[in-house]
Amino acid sequence: MSEHPEAPAGATGGAGRRRVLLLAAGAALLVYVLDQLTKWWVVSTMALGQRTPVVEGLLWWQFIRNPGAAFSLGENVTWLFTVVMAVVSVVIVLTLRRVRSAGWALALGLVLGGALGNLTDRLLREPGFAVGHVVDFIAVPRFAIFNIADCGVVVGVGLVVLLTLLGRELDGTRTADRPAPEEEGSRG
Repeated sequence: MSEHPEAPAGATGGAGRRRVLLLAAGAALLVYVLDQLTKWWVVSTMALGQRTPVVEGLLWWQFIRNPGAAFSLGENVTWLFTVVMAVVSVVIVLTLRRVRSAGWALALGLVLGGALGNLTDRLLREPGFAVGHVVDFIAVPRFAIFNIADCGVVVGVGLVVLLTLLGRELDGTRTADRPAPEEEGSRG
């Protein structure tokens, strides 16, 4: 058993590391596939702007193409969101090499799947490469219209915030368990 309850058993070894990476990859793949399948369904079955009630007054599908970020902010700099999502994806993949914590693997996997889902739209959807508009369709009262990729990013970032507040490190240890930098130097 691991000495850190947050880390999977054997996380310091190769098998534990593989399990954590598989968790991250599985979370990313799940979000990405669900996102792309639901967007395909929306584009092939709904007209742009169409609104379909799901739970009266609480939830409906509304097909829009969003050139900007949340709440359509930054509509004139779509290419910038493409660059940001590509950079975020690369940073997450590089960071995952150091992760030994199941919580961090899940969180980063969710964010990665969401970023890649929306990046795919930016790269491959109209009006063109790197400036494509994201397909959004989930609508609730008094909020932005969003998609599954956005859900993955929000839940993943929420987990990152929670893990950070709890003092969990990427390797599964707690911040309080680590010696302060001046203590490390005096152990010499």
